[in-house]
Amino acid sequence: MTGNPLGLYIHWPYCTRLCPYCDFNIYRQRGKDEALFQALLEDINWWANEIVPRPLTSLSFGGGTPSLLSPEQVAQIITLCRKKFGFIDSAEIGMEANPTDAEAGKLQAFADAGINRLSLGIQSFDNDVLKFLGRNHNAREARRAIEKAQNIFDNTSFDLIYATPDQTPKHWRRELETALSFNTPHISLYQLTVEPGTAFEKAVKRGTWSPLPDEKEATLYAMAQDICAKAGLSGYEISNLAKPGYESQHNKLYWLSHDFIGIGPGAHSRVTLQAQRMAAETILHPRDYAQELPPQRFFMEALTREDQITEFLLMGLRLKQGLDLARYKNLAGKDLPAKPRDQLIKDGLARIDNHHFALTAKGRLLLNTIVLELMD
Repeated sequence: MTGNPLGLYIHWPYCTRLCPYCDFNIYRQRGKDEALFQALLEDINWWANEIVPRPLTSLSFGGGTPSLLSPEQVAQIITLCRKKFGFIDSAEIGMEANPTDAEAGKLQAFADAGINRLSLGIQSFDNDVLKFLGRNHNAREARRAIEKAQNIFDNTSFDLIYATPDQTPKHWRRELETALSFNTPHISLYQLTVEPGTAFEKAVKRGTWSPLPDEKEATLYAMAQDICAKAGLSGYEISNLAKPGYESQHNKLYWLSHDFIGIGPGAHSRVTLQAQRMAAETILHPRDYAQELPPQRFFMEALTREDQITEFLLMGLRLKQGLDLARYKNLAGKDLPAKPRDQLIKDGLARIDNHHFALTAKGRLLLNTIVLELMD
């Protein structure tokens, strides 16, 4: 298992504004929190001693808003990872950032620190939609941030949210045409979902607004796949589209069930320790996190074979290429169940191609249901 690719995720939990749709482990920014930053450095050192050392395939700064870190802090983390793990030659070192002027002004410094892939949280090019989503940038700032990022980074991406209340195909087409006009090599398209505990859940319960019906959401999804494909962006994963060679290398570690370390409040890990697949989760609150020392920050448990199979199916079937049947057999000790497999193929929901079992575009919309059928 020492050849298993390894990635590292840094969760910086602070945001200048808490978006009403977000259910991530985030907190309003209150100062620089040097104690939490030092805790991240401690965790990198601890994990480097805990696992079989090998170069990182990727290093990803997420959140929250990791671009609230200073370029000097980012450089310090990258330098420590290079010292403790090393990087493969084509390693992806990515960061999420917001398109506000304040953050966009730091992009060159982040590139100088070692970031080579930037993902912008655009969400929409419509000011009314941005206001509804609680974003603290406008459409003009969004366009300007994309242009600036593409002048600095060769590898860029941005997110859009669709299926907002009353969104029409005409409006969504206009958003997509604007997005594609930048010729960005990677775009993530996320359907608006009402997550438990969010401000949006409370608003929907009050009757302030209602989510789009499922059939309208499906129409917008299919439209996006078609329009983006014609522009050269392949939907290689349910929510992600890219030009060849620009797929997210870090996220593919998740989807392919490879090893990844997660540090920072609320981060998750999946790592192989002494031939056992382990799951780890960290303390949620930044203050509590910083007060502990590793390994007390981590709650770790061995995954059962059934847990591993479920994750392998759920994650692998998100990809257009599907899951490797040989890897499945090695993990499960048997072939993919023939009866549900063949029925899914007959119904046009799945296919077998080049020793991979993959869902069709229609099948990926029913992912959770299909996984349950394959687990029976």
